[in-house]
Amino acid sequence: MIGDRPAEGTVIRSVVPAETGAVISLHARARATYYPDGVPQDGTDWAAAWRAAVERPDGQVLCAVRQGRMVALASFRVPEGTAAHTVKLFQFHVDPDHWRTGLGTALHTACAEQWQADGRRTAVLDVHADNLRAQAFYARQGWVPDPERPPVEGDHHLFLRFSVPGGMNPSA
Repeated sequence: MIGDRPAEGTVIRSVVPAETGAVISLHARARATYYPDGVPQDGTDWAAAWRAAVERPDGQVLCAVRQGRMVALASFRVPEGTAAHTVKLFQFHVDPDHWRTGLGTALHTACAEQWQADGRRTAVLDVHADNLRAQAFYARQGWVPDPERPPVEGDHHLFLRFSVPGGMNPSA
C-alpha cells in the first residue's frame, strides 16, 4: 500500500471508511462537469458503492488531500474474471476547482507506482465518450485505445489501456 507522500503541498494516501461522505461529494462534483443536462439517475446507491470500494480488501481507493480537503480520488482493483496482471481504474476524479494544478498527474503517478509494486503489467478503464477533457488527460498519461475493446457505434464509453511502467513483460 502506498503511504503518505507529498506532491506540491498535497498528500496522496488511502481513503478510510469515515471519509466516504467526502468521496461521494467529490465524485458528484466531478461527474456533473461532463453531464451538461444533469447527472443521470440510474438508481446507483453511490454511498453504498463507495463504502464497498473503500472497504474492499482486494481494491484500493487513493485520495489527494490539499490543505485538509480531499481534492482528487482514484479507485482500482483487479476485476473479476481477468488476468491477475491487469488492474482496472474504476474511478478517477479531480475536484473541478483544482483542474490543471498537477493533482491528476500526481495521483495518476501514485496509481501507476502502486500497480507496479503490485506486479500489474496493464491497466484498463472506460471513459465517457463525451468527456473530452478526461480523454485528453489519459492520453497525456500514456493511455491508448484498448485493442481488445474497440469502439462500438452508439456506445457511451471508450475503453483505454495503459502499460504499467516497469511492469513485467507479458511474454516473460
